[in-house]
Formats: sequence, C-alpha cells, structure tokens
Amino acid sequence: MPLDLTADVVTLTAALCDIESVSRAEAAIADAIEEALTPLGHLTVTRIGNTVVARTEQGHDERVVLAGHIDTVPLTDPPNLPTRRLPGGDGEGEVLWGRGTVDMKGGVAVQLRLAATVPAPTRDVTFVFYEGEEIESEFNGLLHVEQQRPDLIEDADFAVLLEPTGAIVEGGCKGTLRIDITTKGAAAHSARPWNGHNAIHDAADVLSRLTAYEPRTVTVDGLEYREALNAVSITGGIAGNVIPDRCTVSVNYRYAPDLTEEDAVAHMHEVFDGLTFAVTDNAGGARPGLDLPAARAFVDALGVNVIAKQGWTDVARFQAMGVPAVNFGPGDPNLAHHDEEHCPVDQLVASEAAMLRWLA
Repeated sequence: MPLDLTADVVTLTAALCDIESVSRAEAAIADAIEEALTPLGHLTVTRIGNTVVARTEQGHDERVVLAGHIDTVPLTDPPNLPTRRLPGGDGEGEVLWGRGTVDMKGGVAVQLRLAATVPAPTRDVTFVFYEGEEIESEFNGLLHVEQQRPDLIEDADFAVLLEPTGAIVEGGCKGTLRIDITTKGAAAHSARPWNGHNAIHDAADVLSRLTAYEPRTVTVDGLEYREALNAVSITGGIAGNVIPDRCTVSVNYRYAPDLTEEDAVAHMHEVFDGLTFAVTDNAGGARPGLDLPAARAFVDALGVNVIAKQGWTDVARFQAMGVPAVNFGPGDPNLAHHDEEHCPVDQLVASEAAMLRWLA
C-alpha cells in the first residue's frame, strides 16, 4: 500500500514500521519512500541503491540536512510486528509498539511529514533516507552517498540526525577507538612454570595503567563530553596445564570530539608507553557546531534541553564531510532493539511540532 504523507505522524510511523526492512532488505521501504516523494514538485529526488535523497532547491543562503536510516535490526520471535497502539505504563500515555518505532522509523516519519507539508521551508533542506545503518559500515547508505554523490550533502551548513534521543537535542558524538595490546611469554607445563614465562601475568601492567587512568571531561561547543578508557575483553591461555605464551587485552577509548582519530591513537601511545598495540577500529567523533548560526537557530526554535551525545552515531559521517550535526528524534534510545520496543505517541507529535517550528 502506498505511503500517505497526509496522514498524521503516528499513523505514518506505523505504516513505515509495518513495511519490514531488516538490514539488507530495504528495497520495499525505499520504493515506498521514493514513490511518495517523487510527485512532490518542490523536491528533486535521487536514489542510490536503497538510499533516497530529496532536496529543495529554492536558492536560500543556508542548507540543512535531515537524515534517518530506514533499516531495522531483525524481528523478535514471535515477531514484534505489525505495530500496535497500546496504553502506556507509569504515566507514559499511549504508545506505538513494534520494531522500528524507536530505532528509527518515528524519526523517518517526521522527515517525510516535513518533506510533504513544508514546501517552502525557511532554509533549503536535503532529506536523506538511508539503508544499512544497523550493520557493517560498508553497507551504510550515507557512506555510499559520500562515495558516489558527495555533492548531495557537502553543500549543507548543518545536519540533524533523527535518531532516538527522547525528543531532546544530543550534540555531536564521541569518537571510539579499539586497540589490542598483546603480551608475549613462553609456554611451559604449569607444574614447571620456571621453564616458561606467563603472558597473562604480564597483562597486569596493562590493567594497572587502566585502573590508574583518569579520563578527561571536555567542553566542546558548550557541551560536556566525558571520555572513557576501559578494558573490554581479555583472552589468553590454551589449556589448564599450560603456562600461556600470549595474552591480549582489548581496550576501548571513547574520546571527545576535540580530538582527531590520529590524536586518539597518539594518546594511547602515551598511556601505554613501552607496550605494543594494534588498532582494530577507529571512528572519529563529531563536533556539534553549536556556535554556528544554523545550529543556534535549531536549538532556539526547538526550545528543548541540549546535552552531549556520549556514544557514537552517524553524525560523525557528516563531520567527515565538513557538516556539523546533532541528534534529535522521538523515542527512548534505551528501548532501541528491545523486544518491547515502543515510542510514546506524544513524543512523535512533539518532535514533528518542534521541527516545524524550525523549518516553517
């Protein structure tokens, strides 16, 4: 059934959720979004794979991006679709229940409503509905746009990623770096350990440095980011009667967006001076850019609380393209991917109203 962009935002969210779109199977929902947007004369629509980009071209001095991914994690067993409207608990009011209501088809519905109901926004808008966010980076639709048609995004002054934030603004995001620190020993029989050298015992040096480490709290563009450095796994040993000749401690560094990816690696060399490590993953953070006019106008128009995003999101991809970005959308992020995923109806309505105040 075609999407009805004149329907209210709750009904539209339900319709989007009921089009099953687990990652790598987004063709049906991308088709529906493209079909709904193409007849709108004020938009130029481009499709790249299962990512749909729609742009206004009114010649404003300022352009903003509104983005949201259209894929979800797999359904539960039994399936948490089709959606249902249910009474909420603990004074929550009515909720929309089902896969995607939080992460993040509520935000996508808000985008579609704005695309359809604000033909003459106060600034030019690029709407991005992208595939493959919930899985490996190579499948990410924003990455595909960056690689194939960067001109569709790079001319923007500011971006809003409509990920669930509980309808408050979460500015930018922290970077995430993972390293493996491996200690090496010599294997021997555990009854005669003097014939070998225990690599797991040597890992005590790594763990003591982590225990003593004092993470920074950094203010960036007026928001406070709390860094974190933690061991997230430790592996070593091959049998209960063998002195281990190798031990690997995996460490995750969540760093503030005032550091580059190279800065983060350099800091790990400082912390683990004298030790050798391998970088296994490094994704830079994103500044919120709240000092910029477009960002200030967004925050002022919404009139909601603003905090720092303490995790990592695709706003970092916008940062890599030179576009500062924030997160704002309906739904409690703690319920993302949850068996009982649900979003308060009033958050969907309030999020659309807030965005309308900004664009209309």
